[in-house]
Amino acid sequence: MEYSENTTTTTVAATAATAGEGSPAALSPTSSSSSPSVVLSPCAACKILRRRCAEKCVLAPYFPPTEPLKFTIAHRVFGASNIIKLLQELPEAQRADAVNSMVYEANARLRDPVYGCAGAICQLQKQIGDLQAELAKAQAEIMNIQCQNANLFELICKQVASQNHDQQNNLPQQTLPYQETSAFFFDESTLGVAWEPLWT
Repeated sequence: MEYSENTTTTTVAATAATAGEGSPAALSPTSSSSSPSVVLSPCAACKILRRRCAEKCVLAPYFPPTEPLKFTIAHRVFGASNIIKLLQELPEAQRADAVNSMVYEANARLRDPVYGCAGAICQLQKQIGDLQAELAKAQAEIMNIQCQNANLFELICKQVASQNHDQQNNLPQQTLPYQETSAFFFDESTLGVAWEPLWT
């Protein structure tokens, strides 16, 4: 009886050891840690459309999973099939600009269902016209102020020149009486010298 129990125990242990040696975990204990499983998140378009995102999805590079609103807006106006068709017809270098244009057009269409981008363009053109009119008015005012400054400067120069001319004309009239008195005193001195012998 004891022999049969020992034989059974040995057989179970050998079977467990054989199973452990053949298992992948026993052969490479670090295989699970060295190559973790990569979980790819579907793009925003495939997630909204509830379909499997293929490896070469046309929408994945332009509608990342972090920007679901971008595809929602474009899909609401243009539709997924039209977006895919347009991107497939364009070269890859122009697809990003096309997506940005579609998203901008969709945003404008949702804000203004009647005019869309045309309404925004008309509004911007009106603002440009108003700004150009204000700029022309400001330039006219600047020219007017410059003309006024030039006229004022010319008037000041004329006044300064006339004052200098008047001062130059008044200068000989002021020195003339001094010359006459000096001459008069000179005559008296000469006369006094001439009369000096008479008193001696």
